[in-house]
Amino acid sequence: MSDKIIVPTLGESVTEATVSKWLKNQGEKVSADEPVVELETDKVNVEVPAPSDGVLEQISAKEGETVNVGALLGEINGSGKQNSEEIKELKDYSPPKKKTNISKEVKEKTKINKKEIEPLKLEQEETLILDDVVESTQEKKIEKIVKKETTISPAARKMAKEAKIDLDKIKGSGKHGVILKEDVLSLMGSKPSPSERKIKHGPEERIKMTRLRLTIAKRLKEAQENAAMLTTFNEVDMSEVISMRNQYKEEFQNNYGVKLGFMSFFVKASVIGLKNFPAINAEIQGDEIIYKNYYNISIAVGTDRGLVVPVLRQTDEMSFADIEKNISDLGKKAHEGKITIDDLQGGTFTITNGGIYGSMLSTPILNPPQSAVLGMHNIVQRPVVVDGNVEVRPVMYLALSYDHRIIDGKEAVSFLKIVKESLEQPKRLFLNI
Repeated sequence: MSDKIIVPTLGESVTEATVSKWLKNQGEKVSADEPVVELETDKVNVEVPAPSDGVLEQISAKEGETVNVGALLGEINGSGKQNSEEIKELKDYSPPKKKTNISKEVKEKTKINKKEIEPLKLEQEETLILDDVVESTQEKKIEKIVKKETTISPAARKMAKEAKIDLDKIKGSGKHGVILKEDVLSLMGSKPSPSERKIKHGPEERIKMTRLRLTIAKRLKEAQENAAMLTTFNEVDMSEVISMRNQYKEEFQNNYGVKLGFMSFFVKASVIGLKNFPAINAEIQGDEIIYKNYYNISIAVGTDRGLVVPVLRQTDEMSFADIEKNISDLGKKAHEGKITIDDLQGGTFTITNGGIYGSMLSTPILNPPQSAVLGMHNIVQRPVVVDGNVEVRPVMYLALSYDHRIIDGKEAVSFLKIVKESLEQPKRLFLNI
């Protein structure tokens, strides 16, 4: 009897996906709930598990094919034997015992000396030793199978097989030492240089855009076409934030198990600004403005698949530690390709940090349907005038892109001023002023 592998429900407003990669080959054994195929949606990648134990009998949707929710991906023949069955068979194996006729021979031969008996005893001992070797070999085989099945993720196994990489050389970074796809990528090294790509593909190469990249392109174009987008700038002296961070970062990490970064300061400062200027936290729907009295901050994260923007919810109720923990968890999920639809929905305001890539100044683009996005940049030592004296201070440029249809220039400038003041006097963040 065959069990069908179908496209699952992919989340709100997501009706189709692209078959990104089959993690199992046709004819290969699979276990129930083991990921067998990876789907790429407009927002995230989803691994579809096997509905039952068996053999992947048929692949109905090929890699690169677009499929709708409920469509047939493949079939599993439930009659196939599983690794678990193989292990059980090995565990139940009992090597045959070699029978000796020592006692019978001794009875038959009434006149026998010790020299004749000794070889018989030796033969019996050798048989027992051989049995032990067989049992030990079987135990090692079982151990090897179990270890191999439990320490390698399906995606990592698939990638290693394609790249012909010896997994024995890889140390897993996952929980309990599980080898992840990122571990394989790390071993493979950086992307090929332009010269290597030219040798392999020629002067040009044509590849199909991923569904995620297509969606990003579409949404960014819509943002430009539908919004009256404008950007305003300011600069912030980061001296006090850096000083506070350096003073308490070790104690903070010891107490909460997470590093104290700059992003938590910016999130807190942004929430204060959003409370003072609600239009920046609003969105347009038709001929109506939806004011949101909650503060879900979207944090832009760059991955090898493209930009994703997971959401920190109810940030006004979060502590610095809560913010840093959630940012760390979401960032890890994004890089591992484990971001879910729920992680990306419900944001009211976006913060993006181009400074981690060395950006000095940029104009961030809106993340629809949101009406504003705050751009952070790198921190550079610059001469500034302080109380009539020129001093060298760590300065960051800030950029706020906003929808001029509902946000006036005065509100945008005033918002940036509040963010600037909160960061230059970080004690204000703890007083919520």
